[in-house]
Parts: sequence; C-alpha cells; structure tokens
Amino acid sequence: MARWRDGHGTLTVHRAGGDLSVPLERAVSYRARTRGLLGRDAVEGALLLSPAGSVHTFGMRMAIDVAYLDRSLRVLAVRTMAPGRLGLPRLRSRHVLEAGAGVMAGWGVVAGVSVSVG
Repeated sequence: MARWRDGHGTLTVHRAGGDLSVPLERAVSYRARTRGLLGRDAVEGALLLSPAGSVHTFGMRMAIDVAYLDRSLRVLAVRTMAPGRLGLPRLRSRHVLEAGAGVMAGWGVVAGVSVSVG
C-alpha cells in the first residue's frame, strides 16, 4: 500500500453490483486529522483519516457515518454518530472513513466490503 498525503482523491467501493467511485479527501497529517470535519456543515463525498482507530463528533454541526477499516481497507464496522459523541476504539482498525449521515448505506459500504483509495 502506498503512503498517502493530505489532499483529494477517489474512494472506490468494491460492491457486488459493481464498483462505485466517490470523491475523497485524505487527512493523514496530524493537523489534518485533528481538524477533520470540525466546523463544516456538509462533506462532499468522504473523508479518510489515517491512521485512526476511533473518532469523536465533539464540535461537529452534523451527524456522520463512520466506517472503520483494517490494514487491507476492508470495512470492519459502520456506525452513525450524532454530534457530541465519542466513538469506541475498534480493534484492528487502522483507518476511518467519515461521510454525511446515511450516505454509506447508499454506497454499499457495509461490514466486509473492500474499498480502495486513489
């Protein structure tokens, strides 16, 4: 797996009905991960936090979907979090995807699905 840098890219969800590409923002530096979605009213596509094993929604203005990914970018779990919550750390989680509440189900992001980052 290549090393990522902060910036924009594409998230590809490998689902049974065919692959789906979604706009992606990568937050891999400490500063970018710390800021995350704080202060935003919406997110276009998804935000990848790496490395990350848990997240919080303190200071957020919106509910979000959170997908925990392992080293091979396989989805371990997906949760919807309201603002002001602290997510529990997930064993084996190395990366976290964040998106607007409810969109991951439409993308087919569920436990066991693989994704790739470009």
